[in-house]
Amino acid sequence: MLDLFSYFDLNHSLLVCLALLFVLFYEAINGFHDTANAVSTLIYTRAMSARKAVIMSGIFNFLGVLLGGLTVAYAIVHLLPNDLLLNTTSTHALAMIFSILLAAIIWNLSTWYFCLPASSSHALIGAIIGIGLTHAIIKGSSLLYAFNLPKMTSIFLSLILSPIIGLIIAGGLIFLLRYYFNQNTRFHRIHMTPAEREKIDEKKTPPFFIKIALILSSIGVSYAHGANDGQKGIGLIMLVLIGIAPSAFLVDLHAKKYDIISTEYALNDLEKYYLKKTNNIFHQTNLTNKQKIINNCIIHNIINTKLLLKNVSNYNTLNIKKRFQLRYFLLSIADTIDQTIVSKTDFQNKYFLMKNKKIILKTIEYAPTWIIFIIALSLSIGTMIGWKRIVITIGEKIGKKSMTYAQAMSAQITASLSIGIASYTGIPVSTTHILSSSVAGTMLIDGDGIQNKTMKNIALAWMLTLPISILLSGLLYWITLLII
Repeated sequence: MLDLFSYFDLNHSLLVCLALLFVLFYEAINGFHDTANAVSTLIYTRAMSARKAVIMSGIFNFLGVLLGGLTVAYAIVHLLPNDLLLNTTSTHALAMIFSILLAAIIWNLSTWYFCLPASSSHALIGAIIGIGLTHAIIKGSSLLYAFNLPKMTSIFLSLILSPIIGLIIAGGLIFLLRYYFNQNTRFHRIHMTPAEREKIDEKKTPPFFIKIALILSSIGVSYAHGANDGQKGIGLIMLVLIGIAPSAFLVDLHAKKYDIISTEYALNDLEKYYLKKTNNIFHQTNLTNKQKIINNCIIHNIINTKLLLKNVSNYNTLNIKKRFQLRYFLLSIADTIDQTIVSKTDFQNKYFLMKNKKIILKTIEYAPTWIIFIIALSLSIGTMIGWKRIVITIGEKIGKKSMTYAQAMSAQITASLSIGIASYTGIPVSTTHILSSSVAGTMLIDGDGIQNKTMKNIALAWMLTLPISILLSGLLYWITLLII
């Protein structure tokens, strides 16, 4: 880690330190902003005391970051086009990073202060979009090239659809629990509220098996939150480092010889595949010139990448120019593979392409262990503080009536599964919106109704997060560029 500062003078090193502290501060805010998603149901069903629930959530958020992988982290990194990220000075890179972080932090703190379960993911993605837009306007370039459109489209779809899916699945679970357990003498207590349990059974805590189910589902949400939102912090730090110290972080300088050889083998296999595909194209008149150009382009990139890697067993032997070229070619190849997978390709070929894409990206989609550890620590510490404001909103202000055990379980199970799947498929989603919509879905199906004022405020925060974070980051970036 200390080697990082050998690339800069004192003033620049201080700015780099400040940028890293901003990322850690953002991640800590993310922790206490989203703690409620994991602990509110535990607290309001009396399955666990608030202190124990928060500590447990912090521990499993920490583990989620450590074990969650890097697919979401690089979905964040790739939101910015390669040309914008790589073709910039370190000073402009710092201006870009500070603008993104300040915009996200300002909005997250504002919504936390007003007890609104807003999305940290929306704020971060909006801030990145604002940078791309402002850069395109300043440079007078086309807005079409201001973003990585394929990545942004998939992320937008996930952010829009995930709360709707959460509402439907959680509501479906409640329906099934009502159908199977409503008249069951042994399990009917699952539909009690804590107050009803205390009045009828004279016990303050849930039945043992329900309590275990609530705790396990809460652990699932905490772990999934760490895996998804923790990776966003990792992605932010990698954005900082790639932008300001590209010579050290464009590629994994600690990559093993085996990984480099595996990359070459994967490139050979991809070259054969696309050469065969190109030969077939010449015998098909129904294919467009665009498809032919795409195939020729990826073959050209594969050949150039193989030339760069020829007789290379350690990336330290590549100069800065070749590291830039290697990263650019590998990402371009990966983007073309994505286009091929989306087109009419059978399962066997899709599996082949996805496997080789993962191999060729291994040495450029990485994160040093110290980065993963400090993000895990920041998120878990943040999880243990400042949690109460949003917990009250989720626990008391979404439904008109108190939350039943079944409603809490359904919402938590839905959230943990949805966020967990998203984390391992590389899709950044909003933990807050999934959990809030899941709670609302359970209330609607049970006929308890929801508090319209709260849901309107949550919906308003949801709609405003993207435009406000876009405007904030764009304005901050523009002001910073004027100053420097």
